[in-house]
Amino acid sequence: MSIRLEAIRVMMDDAQLAGVMITEPYNRRYLSGFTGSNGVLIITADKQIIATDSRYYEQVSQETPTWELAEVGYDFSAKMLELLRGAELGGRAVGFESQVVSVATLHSWERAIKGQLMLVHTEGLVETVRMQKDTNEVEAMRKAIALADETMAYIFEYIQPGQTEVEVAWEIERYMRTHGASATSFDPIVASGANSGKPHATPSNRVLQIGEPIMIDFGCIIDGYCSDITRTICLGKPADDQYLKIWNIVRDAHDQAIKATKADLTGEEIDKVARDIIEQAGFKDNFGHSLGHGVGLAIHELPRFSFNYPEEIPTGSVVTVEPGIYIPDWGGIRLEDIVLVHDNRAEVLSQAPLEPFIDR
Repeated sequence: MSIRLEAIRVMMDDAQLAGVMITEPYNRRYLSGFTGSNGVLIITADKQIIATDSRYYEQVSQETPTWELAEVGYDFSAKMLELLRGAELGGRAVGFESQVVSVATLHSWERAIKGQLMLVHTEGLVETVRMQKDTNEVEAMRKAIALADETMAYIFEYIQPGQTEVEVAWEIERYMRTHGASATSFDPIVASGANSGKPHATPSNRVLQIGEPIMIDFGCIIDGYCSDITRTICLGKPADDQYLKIWNIVRDAHDQAIKATKADLTGEEIDKVARDIIEQAGFKDNFGHSLGHGVGLAIHELPRFSFNYPEEIPTGSVVTVEPGIYIPDWGGIRLEDIVLVHDNRAEVLSQAPLEPFIDR
């Protein structure tokens, strides 16, 4: 954890902050190891404090023995000024995570400090550090991705015409949870026929049929880290020629984007590789979302492969590549893998087969 704290302290110094308060749950865990649902990290140049309630006093001592515990109970605001003064932050600038602190909480804090120190908006302080995964993080993600691959292979054997989307989605979750996952990364998506034309469709009682697109998107969590994978298949022979045409366009966009990915390109540049292929094929208006998103402790985090992400992608990032084409009243096709970005290439971490249809 010390390397992570050192990075945050360097950023604090650059921003002329005497301290920061971290409340975003994934950021709390990343910096301290604390997995409880409530708490505020207070970090200064030489102190690291966890303020939480009685549910977690023992947990803090077990998970974060190098951090000082502040027993503030259920009203952090009431103890806030005393605590920050004790950390030698009185009269100084203290950052907080403006992207997660509500207006009501901020007003409560402002009343609590009585003008005796200055609260400063920060955004993306910890998230920027989290982009570059260390060896332990990558190893945890490899485990989560391997289980997702295994689950996809199992579902390819399990899935049959006549089952409902909900049945298959539940079987995906059941398999992952009984084979080592602590949770799903998100609710599994199983979308068939016209439903697959909705990028984030909710599984329904619609019955799977021969010859139609079936989009399957899911992930799991192991050791706190997420996986995310999507395959679109057809059970038996496709009902029309459009299915294979679109599937192959998406596959080409997927492959070429991965081939082009390397550190120091911008998210816009990598997104454009896939987007140009889809646009040139005549489906410009049928690919509305970004090419990919960072994955780690959270299922969606920085960096992004996106038309509105002009920042460079750092080496060590773990990002999805998931182009798609969605046609109303027909359906959609998305293919998604996770890559680890190296200096001169992208390493594909997910290994589930990319097949357009399953013989049934």
